[in-house]
Amino acid sequence: MSKLKKILVRARRQVFSEMSGNNPSIFQGEGYDFIELREYMAGDDIRYIDWNITAKMQKPFIKIFREERELNVVVASVLNGGVHFGSKRFKQEVIAEINANIGFSVLKNGDLLSSYIFTDKMESYNKPSKKNFQVQKVTKDILDFDALNKSVDFKVLSDTLYKRLKRKSLILVVGDFFEIPDFRLLAKKHEVIAIIVRDKLEEHPPAMGFSSLLDPESGTTLEGDFNDSSILSYVKKVMAHDHKLYERFRKDKVRFTKIYTDSLVSVELRRLFEGR
Repeated sequence: MSKLKKILVRARRQVFSEMSGNNPSIFQGEGYDFIELREYMAGDDIRYIDWNITAKMQKPFIKIFREERELNVVVASVLNGGVHFGSKRFKQEVIAEINANIGFSVLKNGDLLSSYIFTDKMESYNKPSKKNFQVQKVTKDILDFDALNKSVDFKVLSDTLYKRLKRKSLILVVGDFFEIPDFRLLAKKHEVIAIIVRDKLEEHPPAMGFSSLLDPESGTTLEGDFNDSSILSYVKKVMAHDHKLYERFRKDKVRFTKIYTDSLVSVELRRLFEGR
């Protein structure tokens, strides 16, 4: 079975199969917008009685709702050279699986799914769709993408989505986030969620002695003695970077989570969206 088919089968099973506990879509909600209150009339659904107002007015009032429009979900995958790395499996493969899980959940919920691939420019775009083929296509596009020697420019991503998305959307940006983005403007117009994909080895590498390392983003070779001291210094820099990254997300009101290459993608996504 090909890698693409394995990812699609696993994601579909997690989202749709009753064997996984008949879990609902990760995108949950009432599906209605509150409009106003009015006095209760015979035949109205008693579940919508507002008991606080009823107590104050001494007669029953119910909440009136308008059916929500379908949710517009946009997944933007950032495929710079750094995703071509992984001790268990490449981060690029995990990003593909994240897209598959989100895609099937969106379609199960009857919402619109669109997707982008970004580096330092917009590489590809799949227009909004409710068809299963959309999930297969974007998953394949990510797996087949040549990320080596590609860099990231989050300003291009943010500006592009801000200009292109006219309707308020749920935007999920997926990447390894070794650059710190500025999503302030984008998050004022849309709901933005960042999904950080990392490999534990790149956050806590072992001492390797004298080694040559290839930067998959720039293509340059770094040689040196990677002993305990230099590794400790590197780990501290990664932790400091992530602290700044998280603070930036909180300031911009962007929710975020981190998924490692050895994590169960469906479980981590469900944790992210619980109670949404």
